[in-house]
Amino acid sequence: MNKIQTATKVSPFMANYGRELQMGVDIRRKEKVENTTEFAERIRKVQEEVGVVLRKVQEEMKRQVDRGRQEVKEWKKREKVMLSTKDLVFKERPAKKLMERYVGLYEIEEVVLKNTVKLKLPAFMRIHLVVNIS
Repeated sequence: MNKIQTATKVSPFMANYGRELQMGVDIRRKEKVENTTEFAERIRKVQEEVGVVLRKVQEEMKRQVDRGRQEVKEWKKREKVMLSTKDLVFKERPAKKLMERYVGLYEIEEVVLKNTVKLKLPAFMRIHLVVNIS
């Protein structure tokens, strides 16, 4: 709660309550209780500053991710694709290192989303017909 975050340069407690967390009680210490409007203004200011910093960090992260992102190929109905065996389980092939990396040429029955298609698969495969394109 008291650890200063690298992005915002303030602790979560400071961002929420506008003051640092005190890790003990000093009964000799006399504090002035501030006005509620002053308190609300201070909290609003801290949260506004934190919000600006977090939006800036978010934009930087998005820029970094988008740098390595590639355009997705547009798939059409009736195109033939190969299916990756990376996450498939085959009983007749217990050793994964001996398996093919891709199997078959399966027809696209329907394009569900930009990166998801429904395939015409044989009944023995027993997997979901809708798969992610990668």
